[in-house]
Parts: sequence; C-alpha cells; structure tokens
Amino acid sequence: MQNIIEICKEFGLDVPADKQSEFTKKVAENYLTKAEHEKKIGKLEADRDTWKEKAETAENTLKGFEGVDLDKVQRELADWKDKAEKAEENAKKQIYERDFSDALKAELESVKFSSEAAKRDVMSQIKAAELKLKNGKILGLSDLIEQIKKDDASAFVDEAQQQNEANRARFTQPAKPWSGAKFGSMTKKDIMDIKDPAERQAAIAENLGLFGKGD
Repeated sequence: MQNIIEICKEFGLDVPADKQSEFTKKVAENYLTKAEHEKKIGKLEADRDTWKEKAETAENTLKGFEGVDLDKVQRELADWKDKAEKAEENAKKQIYERDFSDALKAELESVKFSSEAAKRDVMSQIKAAELKLKNGKILGLSDLIEQIKKDDASAFVDEAQQQNEANRARFTQPAKPWSGAKFGSMTKKDIMDIKDPAERQAAIAENLGLFGKGD
C-alpha cells in the first residue's frame, strides 16, 4: 500500500523532506485510509446487526407476554418459592429428628427400664424437654435422666435391689443332698465335716436326733 508521500509525488506534489513527518501526521489525524474506513464501517455494521437481533429477540419475548397476567405470574412465582423453602425446612427437620432418635436410642441402651411402658414414658419426657443434638450427642440427657429417676424411680430397674433379691433367693433355695453319704446313714462327725454351710445345715435338719439340745 502506498503512503501519502508517494501518492503526492505521483501527482507532482513534492513535500519537502523536513515537512514530510508533520505532513503525514496531519493527514493521519484528519483522514482515514480505505482499509481503515472499511474496517470501521464493518464494525458499525456488525454492531448494527447485533442490536437489531437483540431488538427482534426482545420484541418476540414481549409478544410472548401478550395477554398474560403479570401480577398472577408474580404471585405464582412467590408461591412456588415459599413452597420450596418450606420443603427444604421440612427435610432438614426430618433429618434432625431421625438423627435425634438414633442418638437417643444409642444412649438409652445402657439404661434398664422396669417395663416397655415405662421406657416409652421416659422417652416422651425426654422429647418434650426439647434437648438439643450436637455432634451426635444429646446435650443435658444424663442430667435429665437422673432427675426423672428421682421423680419416678419405679420406671427404672434398681440393680442393687435386684442383686440383693437374687442373693436372697439363692440362700433360701433347698439345699442339695450331701453327696458324701445319705443323710439317714450319716454320723454326727460326718455332718460336721461337711464344708458347705447350706449342705451342713440341711444334714443337721435331717438328722436332728444326732444332736442334743446342748449341741
């Protein structure tokens, strides 16, 4: 592509060498080359086509809303948003209740209740207390169970009392016959040599005739 100085020479216009730089600058500031002009026109046409396309899209979109009750649409959107929020809240609540029940079941495994009815009643009291679940643990559960035991001890198994009753039942069971000899053929010495106290007392009871009042 020829520059402006060369074009001027073709038409008999000679720009002095010391003025060429300034001349070229002035031309560039005030005129566009054909290529620059076409490039600018191309950009303007591209922008025009883009905005034309957007305008047509917007017009078609607006046509789609013709006859539509926009207030109704807004209400329906608000209603669906409310339903979605409530569904999410309900899901979170159900997950929390499931985790709470699992944690409660695990923590009550070591607690002995007097009956299933007593267990259900205690669990109802725990749920009514609205204790909070944190990191898989129910906060304040141990203290609440201790308080319920004070208020209604009959709902729980008294392990100490249960052990005492078991011991008492064991000591009051009929003594087994002494295997060393039949009671009827035992001597006083045989009986006194029995090491097991319960068996010895049983042998004495079976052979009272061998023991005087002073024995």
